[in-house]
Amino acid sequence: MCGLVFLHQDNLSQAVLQGRVAEALTRMAHRGPDDQGISCSSTYAMGHRRLSIVDLSGSHQPLVTDDQRYVFAFNGEIYNYQELRDSLKTQWTFHTNGDTEVLMAGLIKHGPEFLKRAEGMWAFALWDNRENSLMLARDRMGKKPLYYSERKGGIACASELNSLASLVDGTLSEDLDSTADYFRYGYYLPGFTAYENVFEVLPGHVYTWTPGKVINKYQYWEVPFTHYQGSKQEARLELRNRFVDAVKKRMVADVEVGAFLSGGIDSSLVVSVLSKICGIHPKTFTIGFDEASYDERSFARVIAKDCKTDHYEKIVNIDDAPSLKKLLANHIGQPFFDSSVLPTAFVSALAAEHVKVVLSGDGGDEFFSGYQRYMARNILRWYSRVPASLRKGIKKMIRQLPEPMAHHSRSVLKKAHLFLDIVDRQTSETPYIAPVMYSDDNYRLFAPELFERGHQPPKLGKVESAQDIYKLMYADSLIYLPQDILLKVDRASMASSIEARAPFLDSGVISLAYSLPLSWHRNFGVGKSFLKYTFKDLLPANIWNRRKQGFAVPVHRWFRESMGDELSVMVENSPGFLNKTFIYDLLKQHRSGSRDHGNRLWAIYAYLSWKG
Repeated sequence: MCGLVFLHQDNLSQAVLQGRVAEALTRMAHRGPDDQGISCSSTYAMGHRRLSIVDLSGSHQPLVTDDQRYVFAFNGEIYNYQELRDSLKTQWTFHTNGDTEVLMAGLIKHGPEFLKRAEGMWAFALWDNRENSLMLARDRMGKKPLYYSERKGGIACASELNSLASLVDGTLSEDLDSTADYFRYGYYLPGFTAYENVFEVLPGHVYTWTPGKVINKYQYWEVPFTHYQGSKQEARLELRNRFVDAVKKRMVADVEVGAFLSGGIDSSLVVSVLSKICGIHPKTFTIGFDEASYDERSFARVIAKDCKTDHYEKIVNIDDAPSLKKLLANHIGQPFFDSSVLPTAFVSALAAEHVKVVLSGDGGDEFFSGYQRYMARNILRWYSRVPASLRKGIKKMIRQLPEPMAHHSRSVLKKAHLFLDIVDRQTSETPYIAPVMYSDDNYRLFAPELFERGHQPPKLGKVESAQDIYKLMYADSLIYLPQDILLKVDRASMASSIEARAPFLDSGVISLAYSLPLSWHRNFGVGKSFLKYTFKDLLPANIWNRRKQGFAVPVHRWFRESMGDELSVMVENSPGFLNKTFIYDLLKQHRSGSRDHGNRLWAIYAYLSWKG
């Protein structure tokens, strides 16, 4: 796991190019504390920070070919690199024992099509001195980041926005269309960032840049839609084999590998496969809260004991909230809505005290239909058939009851309030891209100048005729997963110089999951049924049967305490396009206990923290 930087600029001296790249690398030293390298010429400089996981003493980057034609910097891991290396032996003379040279050799010999054979996570830059061209790419699901900005006479690229800012002249300007997206969805849409003229390479894509020409974009992978031809029992056996193989692949390392363990199904399944099938009893790491409805440590302890792991825990509370500002400034580089970035950062710091690599359960909800909002969509279909007068009465009755501040997994009334939120937003969420934070009417009041702004959401044409839940799963896989979950885990883990690997993101697991009928994924409206019956022997019944919780943070309580006071002060200096009166009203309702606006308030808090 590493960080990379590239700068091509015609009107800068070699010394200036090298100096800017050196500064950019300093800003991302956390991504690679083990080694640093820079390769430069009169028109470009490429830099690399390394976290050594494989071939610890070799594979120094940037890697340069013997004839000096190609220069390569790579962030990520190729899990099947030994197999790929064997296939390239007759075409390439290897000088290292790691995956970096394998990937570079495959790209040079076979072009971008070689990526279809690779299993892993990656972002890379390959410079061709002869053709004067740059190749950029990200892995299939976008686990590894790569940002770029074209400028007159050149291009700047970096693994993190904070580093990219040091490569370009002047300060980066806020893109208000992206800000509109952020407040509508809670994150930035694929390809965009908080800044004007700063973009991200799309997952599953290769970009080719040559000075003076338009960037060529090539999609080398997309979620495959096929129809499974075998029986349900055959599919379960195949999933079991593929997932176990995915876990085994992600144990390839020359350092110790541990695991995040939240107590939920996905991370528990990863740990159980390691212990009960692979015979490995890893160190496991859990974050808890001092509020019972949000604390999952008891479930994590059940798995840790069952799997005989060496288990570690840490508590996160309101005193840790200011750490968000450090994460935004030094690692994320733009507003971030998901408050679970805080416990993710703290569990990463805890793990980094003991190991250098961890496995996680990311992707299980998207690919195996685990989110509760999928069930809510099914209920909404039936609810819409209820006479309007009756719906109005139901809504009035529920809204008159104070919204519980407990986690939704512990309260039916809380779920009812959340369901009414979905009902209010259903027009805004059609076609589905992500759960929006406000209905259109409320968004107009919240940010009038932003309401008509925003980027065009990506088209999800492949599932236009599919069932509603498949549309949600597909959209969440291509948008919510990379823009929220994977970004969160990458920045939070790399802040502590630790590498996170996700077996559910194995391409074989994904392709099988999307080939299965929806009726296999969901049983009487409950998701993950196929996953459950495939691995029912590995987890205790109370883990399989527990209520879906997710990695949630008790921000509802934090904003009723000192963070609410802090936010009030921040709002005073907020930009003019935010309606201060509307925000104060949200905060008043929240602190009175009548409504839970914790997530909306956190989005505002994160944005204003970033604005500084």
